This record gives sequence, structure tokens and C-alpha cells, in this order.
Amino acid sequence: MKSSFLKRLLSPKTIAVIGGRFAEAVIKQCDLIGFEGEIFPVNPKRNEMAGRSCFASVSDLPQPPDASFIAVDREGTVGAVAELAALGAGGAVCYASGFAEVGEAGQRWQERLLEAANGMPLVGPNCYGMLNYLDRVALWPDEHGGKAVNKGAAIVLQSGNIGLNLTMQGRGLPLAYLISVGNGADLQMHDYIEAFLEDERITCIGLHIEGLRDIPAFTSAALKALKQGVPIVALKTGTSDEGQKITFGHTSSLAGSDELYSAMFARYGVARVRTLTEFLETLKLLSTVGPLSNRKIASISCSGGEAAHVADLASELGLTFPPLNSAQEQALFKALGDKVALSNPLDYHTYIWNDEAAQERCFTAMLTGEQAVTLNILDYPRPELCDVSAWDKTTRAFINALKTAGSQGVIVSTLPENLPEQTRNWLISEGVAPMQGLEDCLLSICHAAQLFDRQQVAGKLEPLTTPPLSLGKDKMPNELESKKLLKEFGLNIPEARVISLADIDDARKACDALGYPLALKILSEDIVHKTDVGGVHLKLETFDAVAEAMQTMKNLGDTFLAERMLEKPITELLLGVTRDEQFGLSITLGAGGVLVELLKDSQTLLLPLTEPDVEKAIKALKIYPLLNGFRGGAKVRLEPITQAVMSLAKFADDYADTLLELDINPLFVFEDEVIVADAVIRTVVP
Repeated sequence: MKSSFLKRLLSPKTIAVIGGRFAEAVIKQCDLIGFEGEIFPVNPKRNEMAGRSCFASVSDLPQPPDASFIAVDREGTVGAVAELAALGAGGAVCYASGFAEVGEAGQRWQERLLEAANGMPLVGPNCYGMLNYLDRVALWPDEHGGKAVNKGAAIVLQSGNIGLNLTMQGRGLPLAYLISVGNGADLQMHDYIEAFLEDERITCIGLHIEGLRDIPAFTSAALKALKQGVPIVALKTGTSDEGQKITFGHTSSLAGSDELYSAMFARYGVARVRTLTEFLETLKLLSTVGPLSNRKIASISCSGGEAAHVADLASELGLTFPPLNSAQEQALFKALGDKVALSNPLDYHTYIWNDEAAQERCFTAMLTGEQAVTLNILDYPRPELCDVSAWDKTTRAFINALKTAGSQGVIVSTLPENLPEQTRNWLISEGVAPMQGLEDCLLSICHAAQLFDRQQVAGKLEPLTTPPLSLGKDKMPNELESKKLLKEFGLNIPEARVISLADIDDARKACDALGYPLALKILSEDIVHKTDVGGVHLKLETFDAVAEAMQTMKNLGDTFLAERMLEKPITELLLGVTRDEQFGLSITLGAGGVLVELLKDSQTLLLPLTEPDVEKAIKALKIYPLLNGFRGGAKVRLEPITQAVMSLAKFADDYADTLLELDINPLFVFEDEVIVADAVIRTVVP
């Protein structure tokens, strides 16, 4: 863990800038933001830089700098890093490009850079740098839109330009840090999280992630943040199947790397967002309001159209509006009279518009319900063109009502641009989130509720591990061998016999003993998708039909699996295990049979598992209504499905060093039991 070494770099008292034009720009930005420490310019060709005398080399510096900004070419960067490390500097931002991002030759330069650092922390290379608005530090060679704050969100990005754009945000989100990491050759996301958790001024952490190199370390840091109550919001871009080295079954097509990232974020309470606006709004809500204990909301507006709009959007996201209680109705009737229909969402019309006292009474009444948060929908007119004093009265009435009721609330504009900067700053100073954009606001509320849920189980969570895979060659047991392995872990399998064309008499006896009708399958370690090659025959009512089916399939082999035909299930599921280089083993649960490709309805579960994790995943499936008595159908007990998944998790744990992939498709689901209808396992053997 490098967090104990990062304080000098992230909150420096002394700074060295190495280079020419870009180094000078850093000095100017530090001066503009009000950096109070010492700055040492290093340039052998200049005597002066931004009003300060230059040093000819790093070795001439009067003391080891806490932080350095290196703005020379890649060869010069490697040399400067080596000199700084030898001097005992705190760390460096490496601005230059031409490292791993340009291919193999650049990768070798990046390796030299790390060798030169000799453990000294590095930001970059190929990055814009760092802005610390808490301590007025700008290791940043360009304009930016932030200003000094006392507390706020810390954002780490793998894109410098996105970072630059975010500093210009007009969202009222106080920024504590903004760090562009570029290649991230040294410091990783988990290093920054660990460091931020030691600074009480940081209210939440935002991450723009293209990829993570150390999943266990990230989950360890994320879990620490979850337990400490510091929210993390992640914008994950780019998807890749590089980790899917072995893909033979349906499970692999469903359990891609992006699904694994989503599963990881969900487990450790990291709010995964899809857009930059959702990113900012979620950070703003979590840093101001924090986690929400339920998904119940209330809404206040002076427009029926807005009330209907918020109701529609919230319903799509699974947010609910608790009905008004009798005390609320009485207080609202007293404030609004008999011309307003009382409900949640509430359209209070314009009868009390511009009446601050009446609005405060109305808002206070609404705030006393069972909702976790209340939205006051308020779009301001343009201040430079209009008189906004009436809107300010509404804002002030809501702020005072929140204080009286002791409740959580936000003011949200339906259009992001309709909440002026002055109003945003006012609300932030009062501890009220100024939310911009109704849909992003509602999405952020969902994230806040999910965060609360994960905080309740944080003490039971452990960081992920990635068990190493033993060396050996691939082996795929045949279907019967695979099923027998699963039976050892408590999974139900059909009664079966192995038969062959070589001994028809024994085949007849075996089939007669099983009873008809039968299913007949080719038994082979080399054929995975038997149906695709004509290797499955169903509903065979006599042995003559069995013999005819064997003749039909003899081009595929001469050994067959005869099974007693199962009754038609209520539905079919898929259960599978995949191995990913970064995430280790994970389980996929989804719609099975022919529905795999049609619906692509699945949930990814990371190991280890708990039964509540499994039950939640089952209920999240699109086909869950089929299990829950859809349209008068039979209702399935979830316990057998849950236990089947837990048994599979135990199997994966016991074979963690040899299991490559496992595919159960379909898993037949009946009212009170589940049966493995087909299974394929791939392992490694010495």
C-alpha cells in the first residue's frame, strides 16, 4: 500500500517543475490558484521562469521536492525521474507521451521509467497531471475551471481531456482533487482510493476507468471505502473479451468482462454510471445527501405535468411514492385549501406561489412522510433576463422546511441549465443538493439506495481473490462423468445408462430397466453442442426407436447416454462457471435452453456467494415472473434453485485450481426441485 507515501506528492509543500513552456504553465497555474509553498524551476537553458530563478539540473535543487512536474521528452523524463528518486523526492507527474500507449517500443521505455523511479510514486506518463483544490496545488499545464474548496469530491480519470472538461462543469459539485493518470504505469486506482480515505475533507470519490490491472487490490480499497462511508462512483468505459481465454459454452457468451465489472461494482457498493452527467449528479447527491435508506421518494412541484413526468420516470427505475398519511393531509389542506388534490407526487398549483410562509408550511408537511428523500422540482428563469425573486422564495422556503423537518431533500431542475450558479452555490452552502436534470437525479437516488443496502452487509464482505490455475492440459469429461461430479455436490441428475451399438442385448436390457420414453445422446468428450450435430434424440418410446437413433448417430461415435425422459419443466435455467484472468471464477445464472440466445437474460455472481446474493439474482431475471406463478401458472420454490447455485459455488471453490469452465444448460426447474438436464465441464489435468 502506497497511501502513506502519497501525501507528499498529493499535498506538496515544495514543487519542482522540469522543462520549458509546459513547466512554466504549471508555475502560472500554481500562482493563480494560490499555492503557498516553494516552486523550483529546472531548465539548463533558461535563467528565469515565471519570475523564479531556474536551476540547471535536478541535482542542484536545494532540497528534495515533495512533488515534481516533468515536461520533457520520454528520454529526458526517465533521466529526471532517476535523479529525483536518488534525491529522495516525494513523487512526480510525468507529462510526456511515447510510452506504453504507442506499442512495444514504448512499453520498454515505460519499464525503464519504473526502474528509474525505484519505488518513488509516479502519476502518468502520458497524462495531464493533478489538481488539488484543497491545498491549492495545480500540477497542470493548462487552463482549468476549478477553484479552492474546503471539502469536496476527488476524481481520478484515465483521460486528460475528460478531466479538463470536468473542471469546467457547471453543476455545483465542489472538486477536491482531479487527477489524470494517463497510462497509470505506477499508481493504480486503488492507491488513490487508499490515499483519499485518509483525508477527511474528501466527501466522495469518482473514477473514470478504462481497465483495472489489480482487481483484488481494487476490491480491498473499495471495501474499505464502503466500511468507512466514503461513496465511490465509477464511469467504466470500453469492454473487452481478452479475459475470456476459453469460450466453449453458452456461459462464456453471457459472462463477458463488462458483466464482471458490473458484478464487482455492485458487490462493493460502487455506483456504476453510464454518462458523465449521471457521474456528476451522483457524486453531487452522495457528497451532499449521502446513502438513502429506501427507494421511496416524494415530489413537490407547482405543475401537474411535472408531477406526472417524475412519476413516470421514477416508476421505470423502481422508485416508489408512499401515500400521504393523515397528518400530512391535514397540514397540506391547511396550507393549500380545498382547490388542490392532495397526493404524492404533489402538484401544489400556483395558489401559494410567491408566498414564502405558505410554501414553507406546505413543504414541511410533505417532508414528514416515510420517503427517504423529497424532490422539489424548480426550474429557474434566466436571471439576466428575469426577476427570480419568487423562485428564491421557494428555494428559501424549502431550505427552512428541511431544517424544521430534519429530512433529506433536493431541489432539481427538469432541464440542467435551469438552475443558476448563484442558486447552486447557495444550496450547496446550506447542505442541499442542487440537482440538474430530472432523470439523472432519479438515477442518482437509485445509486444512493443501493449504496445504503451494501453498507448494511459490508462487514460480511471480503475482497476478491484470483486463485491460480494449475499447469496442465485441457480435459473435458463426457456428459455422464460431468453429471456424476455435480451429483457429489448435491445437484440432482436424471437416471441414466451408457449403451453402445457393440452390445445390442445389453443396450436393450439397460433401456428396459430405465423405462420409456427415453432421451438418447452421443457420449463424447469432443462434442460439446450435441444438438447442433444431430447428437440428441428425444421421446423414444421403444427400444426399436432407440436402436434406430443409435444407427442415425453412429457417424458421431458408438457410445451413447440413455436417460429417462424428464417431464416438461416450468422453465429452464442456465448455470455456469467461467474463469477470468482478472476476476477469477464467477457464476452465471440465466434463462436457459433456447432462451439463452433469444433473451440474453442473465446475472453474474462473483465468488464467494451468500444465499441472499443468489435470491436477489434470481429475482432480477426477466423470466422471474415465470417462477412466481405468472398468469396463474405454478409457483416455484426458490430454495432448490438457490441451493443448486450454492452447490455450484462449492464445486467451484473445491476445484478452484483446475476448473476452467462449467456449463449446465438446461437446468430443468419444477415446483419443488431442479434437475441437471445437460452439463459440460472443462478442467486442466497434470
